[in-house]
Amino acid sequence: MSETAPEIRKGLVGVYADESSISKVMPETNSLTYRGYAVQDLCEQASFDEVAYLLWNGELPNAAQLKAFQDEEKANRALSPALLKVIREFPKTAHPMDAIRTAVSFMGMEDPEWADISDAAQRRKAMRIFAKAPQAVAAAFRLSKGLEPVAPDPSLSYCENFFKVVFDKVPAKEVVRAFDVSMILYAEHTFNASTFTARTVSSTMADIHGAITAGIAALKGPLHGGANEAVMHMLKEIPSPEEAEAWLRSRFDHKALVMGFGHRVYKSGDSRVPTMKKYAEIMAEVVGDKRWMNTSAVLAKVMLDEKRIHPNLDFPAGPAYYLMGFDIPLFTPIFVCSRITGWSAHVFEQLADNRLIRPLSVYTGLEQRPVPPMSAR
Repeated sequence: MSETAPEIRKGLVGVYADESSISKVMPETNSLTYRGYAVQDLCEQASFDEVAYLLWNGELPNAAQLKAFQDEEKANRALSPALLKVIREFPKTAHPMDAIRTAVSFMGMEDPEWADISDAAQRRKAMRIFAKAPQAVAAAFRLSKGLEPVAPDPSLSYCENFFKVVFDKVPAKEVVRAFDVSMILYAEHTFNASTFTARTVSSTMADIHGAITAGIAALKGPLHGGANEAVMHMLKEIPSPEEAEAWLRSRFDHKALVMGFGHRVYKSGDSRVPTMKKYAEIMAEVVGDKRWMNTSAVLAKVMLDEKRIHPNLDFPAGPAYYLMGFDIPLFTPIFVCSRITGWSAHVFEQLADNRLIRPLSVYTGLEQRPVPPMSAR
């Protein structure tokens, strides 16, 4: 490469595209922080509702602010008859990520403020998407199983209601608590692929439904949000914890990808893992099934000893969701319902000081040339 040639960083590795005050991995403590609060502390001292408010408003809510936020969310949960009709027509074999992506796009078409991209309107629309997403995920899932959708229950919290609309019942408080923690951990993570996608779309002055639809599309990939599904599929391939090491070493021999390990940001281990692992182990105790966590422990030890690679959040989240009773294809849509909070915060921030995101590329094709006549082709 000549001295004048631009430096190309594949995957934008090490490139700073903008400023943000929403989240950061603090190098001194290796802690992911939301608005300055360590996420592991938020998990132990706050609810997902409080964290959603924090991401959108910059500070944790007081009691009155939290109640107003929760009341607005509960008032916006119900899906329109038109959207329910559309969801009924989804192919029964459709992946739930495709279902929620399409549902959010439809929400944009029927939203009364679809054309208003003022900050106030964007926040109202973000709340409507946030509130309706669990209902859309659950309705599509239940209909694919031949079951009727369950109406949202305004007496329940966001996380309790998620279980209600999926399973038509609310589990033990320990299960809801573990789910709430997972939602906090998945809510936001700086300029990841789906967040940057959402910011790019919003930088064109497109509406927030378009930005979040694009974020969902990016999150579906197995190198991003879909990894939690891939982790559980991987664990189910291993016959028992006693056979886990041999299974893993066979993957090494074939240079196969091991899902749930490594992270571009964390070099000393994903700071979210210890908290999620703690609650996954609680789930194993509640359910009385330690197979998945025992298998995971073997894989994590061998990967660290042999490859010096740490697990990421998806590694304990996959078995935690499986132990909660969720079908594997629902894992990433759960991620969507959480990450809507982070994406929305980034849309607000992007539009507060917007510049169209339009990077350059280095052209490596042919030089300009004439079009030959048909007889010469």
